[in-house]
Amino acid sequence: MEYVIRTTIIGLFFGTFGTTIGGLIGVAFKNVSNKFLGFILSLASGLMISIVCFDLIPEGLEIAGIPLIVLGMLFGVIAMIACDVLVQKKFNTNVHYAKNTNTLLKTGIIVSIGLALHNFPEGLAIGSGFGASIKLGYSLAIAILLHDIPEGVSMAVPMKNGGMKVSRVIFYVILSGVTTGVGAFFGALVGTISQEIIAICLSFAAGAMLYIVSGELIPESNKLYKGRMNSIGNILGFMLGILATMV
Repeated sequence: MEYVIRTTIIGLFFGTFGTTIGGLIGVAFKNVSNKFLGFILSLASGLMISIVCFDLIPEGLEIAGIPLIVLGMLFGVIAMIACDVLVQKKFNTNVHYAKNTNTLLKTGIIVSIGLALHNFPEGLAIGSGFGASIKLGYSLAIAILLHDIPEGVSMAVPMKNGGMKVSRVIFYVILSGVTTGVGAFFGALVGTISQEIIAICLSFAAGAMLYIVSGELIPESNKLYKGRMNSIGNILGFMLGILATMV
């Protein structure tokens, strides 16, 4: 049980720390550069791909066979698609059309709710990662931290511009990252059942992260900024991921 609690605390820390950094950037700067945000997203995407290729899948294959890994990855992709559909259907997360302060405030809160739901599978990835190895767990946690920075910005900017106090903005931003800790708790808990469960969780995390990269990070980074910095960020992230797997 001590291991589960420790993993939950780590997931909670990294989940809330990433969004908090983004939130602080959002309230501290009037105009956050799209070039910077695009670079951070690209860095996170490269790091995630590297972790999937050199850590998650190899670790899973050492425990179980290819059919189980492929099945787990499919479940991961389906879960993220379902999460995206739910968020888009229930919460309108488009901040670009908000014109008055009331709409901006409402939009910021809606974005925070949507992203809180989205952070649960990421926490599950961290929890299952620690079930395989400490190195993999921390690699996933760092990748998700980077991914959460732009999310924190996207929450903080509309809430601040909508007239909310800075202290309350930061509170809501931190609160949205708490579900990462909840996901880490369940990931660590199910990982204690058997090695096969850990393999399924690792492949689930791999599928979820591949969907996040291909369906969110890369398209969003290209939407924010079209230039070399995105490519450089992606390559640097990939190389950092390789270095992390070698440590």
